[in-house]
Amino acid sequence: MPKISKTELIKLQKSLKTDEAIGKKFEITRQAVHQLRKKYGIPSNLAKNDERNAKILSLYKKGASGTDIAAKMDLSISQTYRVINTAEKKKPAKKKKK
Repeated sequence: MPKISKTELIKLQKSLKTDEAIGKKFEITRQAVHQLRKKYGIPSNLAKNDERNAKILSLYKKGASGTDIAAKMDLSISQTYRVINTAEKKKPAKKKKK
């Protein structure tokens, strides 16, 4: 397995984003990259998704289109709408008045 330093792994994570992309660069599995991240104590980029998703939903509620949000957040349009639709499904149901 190639030696990847903590500093190098942090830089790669910023540029390549995913464990899978980093693994392909070094011809190792994404699981091996994941284990290196855990060993060095580097959090996954996925940890930022909740914050990103909240921002997407906020922009959508303010009237921004899915296309505009996708461009601003550097996501595909389908991923943007997937985030919006998932958040909408998680809303608690309104209670019916009797």
